[in-house]
Amino acid sequence: MPNRPVEIGPAGLHTARAIEHLRLVRELTQHQLAARCTALGRPMANTALSRTERACRRCDVDDLVALATALGVSPAALLLPLPSASGDDRRGC
Repeated sequence: MPNRPVEIGPAGLHTARAIEHLRLVRELTQHQLAARCTALGRPMANTALSRTERACRRCDVDDLVALATALGVSPAALLLPLPSASGDDRRGC
């Protein structure tokens, strides 16, 4: 039986939305945020960030910490649901 990738769950979906939301609030492009992560020692391409924001790519702990630092928030802030988050998963992978 072939292995299936692990589905991204509710916390992962909230995290994807929070990353995109905070990036937009801070008026950063995906290129700029990815460059900040790279400067912090966590190399990240803008395509990886795009896939993370669309919940097509899992955000591992090292990515989470780098993204939170680059966005000026705690990692916990990216894990908690946004107050206005809707139930859709917006995936277009």
